[in-house]
Amino acid sequence: MPILDEGEGAVLITGICGRLGRLVARQVHRVGPVVGIDRRPFHGKPKDIVHHQFDLRRKKTRDVFRAGGIKAVVHLGVMHDPRASRKEHYSWNVVAFQKLLEYMTQYGVPKLVLLSSANVYGPSPDNPQFLTEEAPLLGAQHFSEIRDLVEVDMLAQSFFWKHPEIETVILRPCHILGTVHNAPSNYLRLDRPWSMLGFDPMVQVIHERDVAYALQLALRPGVRGIFNLKGPGEVPLSRIMRILGKTPMRIPMTVAKPLLERMWDLRMTSFPVPELDHIRYVCMVDDSRARDILGFRPHFSLEDTVRAVEG
Repeated sequence: MPILDEGEGAVLITGICGRLGRLVARQVHRVGPVVGIDRRPFHGKPKDIVHHQFDLRRKKTRDVFRAGGIKAVVHLGVMHDPRASRKEHYSWNVVAFQKLLEYMTQYGVPKLVLLSSANVYGPSPDNPQFLTEEAPLLGAQHFSEIRDLVEVDMLAQSFFWKHPEIETVILRPCHILGTVHNAPSNYLRLDRPWSMLGFDPMVQVIHERDVAYALQLALRPGVRGIFNLKGPGEVPLSRIMRILGKTPMRIPMTVAKPLLERMWDLRMTSFPVPELDHIRYVCMVDDSRARDILGFRPHFSLEDTVRAVEG
């Protein structure tokens, strides 16, 4: 039995040309039509997927909605480039998302699925063992680059209450691993990843294909709300290193912070200093709502999830 609604209309995917976007598109288009908006080219695009190659902020986006026939929007088009300017981040993430919400209400699109992140909660020594969906979003306190993601998440929450006629779903996955070029996967691809002396935090990871599966579940009619997502369980960071056969460089925080700041200034690394908190402190989520309401269960084991970064 298909897990998606086979009713009339297309699913619009923003950021469709990213690795996760392509995964979702190929799954969803087996059930019905798919339309994508992404300024990047879509290499290997299935012929029956419509790809609009332009910036989501362009007025052409309104034309896509005006043409009608869209039954759901899956928003993956969030910029995570830590080197982009604050102005560019805000314009791309917040302003573009506000426009997207405006078009949805104006043209009567009945479903929104936003891929947010558990990073909106923020790693902290004061975090409880597991964070529920009601936990405050404190991720931007020490990491300004997360500010836009928090604001987008909160805009979607506000939209949820203002427009009950539109089924709004917010997914907050833990660290996504796979062929994606995000910070956790890039970190684990390093020959000698850093680890902080005296710290071995418990972490949660999830396979990119499990995230794509959760996005499909979220598209089912009647599903709405906020859902934390986690993969096969919680493990110490050192266990993940052993699975990959990595020998981390054990560095005291007093050395790591100024060294990483210098490397960042010299463009010798893609990791800003606040990322160090993710390998020091806990930020784990309670996924019971996703299990109970979405019916989500990860398909990939811990070893398969971790090894997915090897491509």
